[in-house]
Amino acid sequence: MANHALDLNPPNAHLHISTHGSDWLWAAFAFILFSCLATVGLNFFRPRGTRLFHQIAIIVLATSSLAYFSMASDLGSTPIRTEFRADGETRQIWYVRYIQWFITFPLLVLSVLLATGLSLSDILTTLFMSIVVVICGLVGALVASTYKWGYYVFGCAALFYVWYVLLVQGTRTTFAADGAFRKGYLMSAGFLSFMLFTYPICWALAEGSNVITPTSEMIWYGILDCITGPVFVLFFLWQLRSVDYSSFGLHSGKYTDKGVNGRSVKAAEAGAATAPAVETGAV
Repeated sequence: MANHALDLNPPNAHLHISTHGSDWLWAAFAFILFSCLATVGLNFFRPRGTRLFHQIAIIVLATSSLAYFSMASDLGSTPIRTEFRADGETRQIWYVRYIQWFITFPLLVLSVLLATGLSLSDILTTLFMSIVVVICGLVGALVASTYKWGYYVFGCAALFYVWYVLLVQGTRTTFAADGAFRKGYLMSAGFLSFMLFTYPICWALAEGSNVITPTSEMIWYGILDCITGPVFVLFFLWQLRSVDYSSFGLHSGKYTDKGVNGRSVKAAEAGAATAPAVETGAV
């Protein structure tokens, strides 16, 4: 079937994706969506109360699927006057991609850091820095003047902080279950950190200096998103397959096996059954 996305949604800039670029985006969309559905299936095989990492993965992949559907349809971009090009020439800037990253980047970092012994304050600061990276990339891409490179520097500085936490602070923490997931964390953090290193390079050559075309940009970013999204997510979940979920100290309400002060829920219910009934009012 022929791809008529650019006919139905005409490009809004001089430098825009080609039909072949749209074809590639449809292929990436199909791969990400299939991975999302596969993760949904895997999620149902997990006992209730032990699905946090799988459900984070589903959110990441579902968000990426929506973003790639939009980009493949030639939707979700705005024309911005280019630098280092002819005066008045515009380029498609895909704000929908940054909306995707605004959601998925912090969640990927969160899923990895939840497996460490880092404090909540350290994790929150790292998530904030990951959001700063995305916002700086978006604002820089929307700026037509050389001031865009100022946002690029701020974004790279925030990304260095994320790298520091993943590769230094995270590795120095005390892992749960006598370090059962230390090896898995080191591989996952190294994997994610390397992939994050490649995004600023693509930005500098695409939205930044307009060295590569929008179609080449889509191919490059698409490969990175497919690896950082589906491939990394499934790799991370595979590393978690043999780790006792309860060792992370993560509990999900009534579906967890532990109650207050380490007592099991069943024990707490048994104790409650032997206690005298007390009439309570609605709150």
